[in-house]
Amino acid sequence: MSALTSPPTLSGLGEKISRRRPWRTKAAGVVLAALALTGGVAAPAPAAANPYERGPDPTTASVEATRGSFATGTVTVSRLAVSGFGGGTIYYPTTTTAGTFGALSIAPGFTATQSSIAWLGPRLASQGFVVFTIDTLTTSDQPDSRGRQLLASLDYLTQQSSVRSRIDSSRLGVVGHSMGGGGTLEAARSRPSLQAAVPLTGWNLTKNWSTLRVPTLVVGAQADTVAPVASHSIPFYTSLPSTLDRAYLELRGASHFAPNSPNTTIAKYTLSWLKRFIDDDTRYEQFLCPIPAPDLSISDYRGNCPHNG
Repeated sequence: MSALTSPPTLSGLGEKISRRRPWRTKAAGVVLAALALTGGVAAPAPAAANPYERGPDPTTASVEATRGSFATGTVTVSRLAVSGFGGGTIYYPTTTTAGTFGALSIAPGFTATQSSIAWLGPRLASQGFVVFTIDTLTTSDQPDSRGRQLLASLDYLTQQSSVRSRIDSSRLGVVGHSMGGGGTLEAARSRPSLQAAVPLTGWNLTKNWSTLRVPTLVVGAQADTVAPVASHSIPFYTSLPSTLDRAYLELRGASHFAPNSPNTTIAKYTLSWLKRFIDDDTRYEQFLCPIPAPDLSISDYRGNCPHNG
């Protein structure tokens, strides 16, 4: 399987965590300056707010809703206007007063087009992300190619698209279904500066992802016969470093094609994962920690509570 290529990125989880919390670094600088001015005694500094938070405080109802608080618009991107992937549709918050947004690209599965995962576009965009649902160069492209195409689409989104000024290019993620989920793992391993990855009932012949350094939520389906969890999603998850922010969610009774239609469980946990790691928004930790227990929609959930470094 060919290696993906990407521009130089930060290496090491420690460096990655530091880069994702610049406001905390600035706050520390304020405290040090105060210590210097007062002979080593500084008054308690107020907690710095997260400048990446977007939208109201989340509730169970809000993360399960079909739409969030932001009105959204769409941009159609022709495959003739891009290189490295097959075009797609951009969904984005229309507000111009809330600051820039994190962004993500979503890839479909084998033989499928963007229409198969289009429901996630406006659903996530209305919660405060710029979302690019893409078509691949051909519908038979394998996971390594889909990984490269996800990265190419992110580069287009942040550098050339008509909504690029709305995006914080340091806060990006990838999502994909089936072979697109396998491509999600490929993209995340290739570009560790990404903030989050969510493979949905992913398929990939590669089972070892021990070098991946991007916070990853692996979503499997209990009744999947195309990419059975025992030979795909579970090995993907268990091969990830134990020190990584990682989780495995298994959809009870669901088939391989569960991500192809609106699904509250997929949306709730994908949104919470993206908010927590692309936006560093700890308000969403309540949906990830304590680890969710099995219920009518979840047959298995494994992972660790998000690290707070």
